[in-house]
Amino acid sequence: MSDVSEQQRRELGAFLRARRERTPPEDVGMSGSPRRRTPGLRREELAMRAGISPTWYTFLEQGRDVRPSHQVLDAIARALGLRDAEQAHLFAIAGHAPVDDTRADRPLDPEVARIVDHLDPDPAYVTGETFDLLAWNSAAAELFRGALTDHEHPNLVRWVFLSPDARDVLPDWTDVAQSLLARVRTRAGRQLARASFAELEAELRSASPEADQWWPRYDIGTEGAGIKRVRLVDGEEQRLAFTSFDVAEHPGQTMTVYRRL
Repeated sequence: MSDVSEQQRRELGAFLRARRERTPPEDVGMSGSPRRRTPGLRREELAMRAGISPTWYTFLEQGRDVRPSHQVLDAIARALGLRDAEQAHLFAIAGHAPVDDTRADRPLDPEVARIVDHLDPDPAYVTGETFDLLAWNSAAAELFRGALTDHEHPNLVRWVFLSPDARDVLPDWTDVAQSLLARVRTRAGRQLARASFAELEAELRSASPEADQWWPRYDIGTEGAGIKRVRLVDGEEQRLAFTSFDVAEHPGQTMTVYRRL
């Protein structure tokens, strides 16, 4: 097992605590009690389900220098009923999967930028690891108004949480914002050495009450596809299908393409 730094241990403890506190006993086949102070599992209950010592599990949540094996992590994941993405994140921050804390955003390949332009009139853009907007076409600039002008360095997360335009453009702002923050939280947990994630967290939590409330929940999110409602300048609402792709050989860069339904 690779060495796990103190910062990683704290991250692991924060994730386990957040998941445990949000796991109702009924969801994992246990009976609840009206006298419970919180709806989540107690530490001793989770430890019992995972077949480990309650004291040892407490050390894990406290970020102490204990090294959980692959088997123990698997038992904890099953005890919590973690989804695939959550389990993958657990193993990554516990040092059981490759975690590259030193990579910086690489320059965007000009050919990728040309592809984004060619996709017009379908809105398309490329984001970097911290969700900086690296490339976009005119359809995306028109649709996500303000995203490219509200900040010297356009950033999708800052626009969603800090720009008034975002709440007007996105009728389902809360769902979109929670999903996006989950992806930010996941990446931040795996890139602890990146000061840019710490800066982004500090900025969001100081300026957005929602981001400050949701960050400790430690939701896990991955790129994918779906349907998104948007509101045009004239007030008309449209439904867009979107799909996200990782840019080959450029870790952290993602192209997102929208199609009007």
